[in-house]
Amino acid sequence: MTAHQAELWKPVLLRAAAALAFGAVTVFWAAPSVAGMGFAGGLYLLATGAVLLWGIPLAGLRRDVAPGRTMSAAASILIGAGVTLLILQGSLLFGVIAALGIGLAGAAELYLGLRFRRRHTLARDWVTSGFVGLGTAAALPFFIPLGPHALLGVAGGGAIISGVLWILAGLSLRHDARTATAKAVN
Repeated sequence: MTAHQAELWKPVLLRAAAALAFGAVTVFWAAPSVAGMGFAGGLYLLATGAVLLWGIPLAGLRRDVAPGRTMSAAASILIGAGVTLLILQGSLLFGVIAALGIGLAGAAELYLGLRFRRRHTLARDWVTSGFVGLGTAAALPFFIPLGPHALLGVAGGGAIISGVLWILAGLSLRHDARTATAKAVN
């Protein structure tokens, strides 16, 4: 493991924490308002995008080549979608903007996972997360007429699934980094 990859577990676990926190909010919030839906969803997308941007160099991706640009674009789209949802409210807006942000980020992760299959430590996680994101994005528009509770339920369900995936990946990366450090010292 290179020095930057040894720190990769930090953004991965932070991403998991953001996803699981958002998922928990959506599970236990019985009657969310439209404004609350925009605030919770916006913070989740904004946090996820920021963590993705932070993790790009730690994942060994250079921002000046295609894979790094792809992940940078996905993170920027999530940040933009998050800011939009924080500022503007509405079930239709949430359904469309969240679906676009989550779907495009999912497509980018799926692309990176398939491109770096068997060559990157996060490849399998990107593939799985990409499918979860694309599935969540595909389902969101069908729940627009049902309002904030349903929209948050769909988005939160996808967040919980990806949060569990990313927490397992982050803990595995942390264990691998400690093992590599211990071997280097001996």
